[in-house]
Amino acid sequence: MDINTDLSKLTVSSLNDRAWSGCVVLFLRCCSPELDLLSCYKDQQEKFSIFKAIKLTLTDVAGGLDGYEILKLHDADPFLGVELKFTEIVPCRRFLDSYVSGSLLQFFSQHVSRLLSLPDGLGMNATLKAGTHTLDHSIQDPELCLQHIYQSQPMRLRDDEVTQLEQQLQNSYIPPIQTRKEVPKNCFLFQKRLFDDRPLTAGDQQRFASHVGRDWKRVGRALQKNCRALKGTAIDNLAYEYEREGLYEQAYQLLGRFIQSEGRNAKLGRLISALEEAKLISMAEIMLDIQPRE
Repeated sequence: MDINTDLSKLTVSSLNDRAWSGCVVLFLRCCSPELDLLSCYKDQQEKFSIFKAIKLTLTDVAGGLDGYEILKLHDADPFLGVELKFTEIVPCRRFLDSYVSGSLLQFFSQHVSRLLSLPDGLGMNATLKAGTHTLDHSIQDPELCLQHIYQSQPMRLRDDEVTQLEQQLQNSYIPPIQTRKEVPKNCFLFQKRLFDDRPLTAGDQQRFASHVGRDWKRVGRALQKNCRALKGTAIDNLAYEYEREGLYEQAYQLLGRFIQSEGRNAKLGRLISALEEAKLISMAEIMLDIQPRE
């Protein structure tokens, strides 16, 4: 299809039927005095933590690791520019939805605070552009935004620095060398570290509900394999019953149902395994309060 085609005549449904790709640039800035995001990224010791926070945020808001890639991070003083290429329309739509709702900045703030050991609640500002279009001006019209993104094809391959950071991130998730026989019965392994396999608490329930967002159903489906209370239509029923209360309450009730049903067997290790199965590594790190590597 000719990129100069008048995309104003295309609907999202028609774009779904075509080979789809597009480019968008997310400009990020911290408005809290505790952090100069751009200076932090330029610092070689903190660069990886900022990149990891961006990557984890994208995983949270796009619903996984597929359908997009980071092409470049660059100085757009006072912003840090993040150039993204989307190769599927569904992750791009989820990205836009999270941007509109504010959950993208909320996730990013949480990840940055945790990885840099800063106070919670860092204020963040953002601007979104596709080519010459500032999407913030038309953000309430997702079809128009998708058309602008589709028109904005990437002008470059992935930057070498991003490739190196991606490799560093992958290396940090190397599967554990230890075998199951070496793990004590009251412990479990995550990222080559041992953790106490304790019963889930009300605090765990609140932390899970505060951070998992729309992905709570994916975790529920991973948990239901070994939990009778979550079998069948139980997860969909929870979604319907607590729809008005929102995502927090739906996630809170999910884990509550798991804890109530499994009793002493509702262990932290089972939740972490479910998060890994759902490819929500960042959520697992949050639940375990894992601090950045030295």
